[in-house]
Amino acid sequence: MDATGTKRKKREMTVEGKNKYFSTLCILLLVALGSSCNGGSHRYSFNEDLPPDGWSKYNKPEFRAEIDDTSSSFDILFSIRNSHEYPYRNLFLFVTTTSPSGQFIKDTIEYQLADNKGKWYGKGLGDIHNLSVPYKNNVIFPVPGEYSFRLEHGMRSDRLEGIVDLGLIIKKRDNKQ
Repeated sequence: MDATGTKRKKREMTVEGKNKYFSTLCILLLVALGSSCNGGSHRYSFNEDLPPDGWSKYNKPEFRAEIDDTSSSFDILFSIRNSHEYPYRNLFLFVTTTSPSGQFIKDTIEYQLADNKGKWYGKGLGDIHNLSVPYKNNVIFPVPGEYSFRLEHGMRSDRLEGIVDLGLIIKKRDNKQ
């Protein structure tokens, strides 16, 4: 009975009930995050998981995008997810972009993943951090067709630990700026 004399039913949540509640909450959060990240401006967005034992220099993830709009401008970004196990502050990438005609260009790019004190850039949940970094801005694809983007790491280690996955985002540029 409480102070007013009314009998109250005591609510106890078991450990099993708490786990179900937590699992449901996590699933809803992931669905909400996933739907907000794939806004209408993305023309192409894809991530590739890397092996848990590290990213081998021989593993060259390739993303293919079918582009049919040759009059709009696009921004091309990479998504890099890393854990605290990544031993460096930066990441060198060799990027090979191939057009539908087979012509290709190869770029070497360095991205900073952490500041001088070791604080990771990007958004983080637990020990995983996600950082979207620009590759090329204001791109107009000259011909329609399939473009491929192949990534390889340019670090001195043969196998990089701590890079969880990589992604490519091609989004239509908002020319109202």
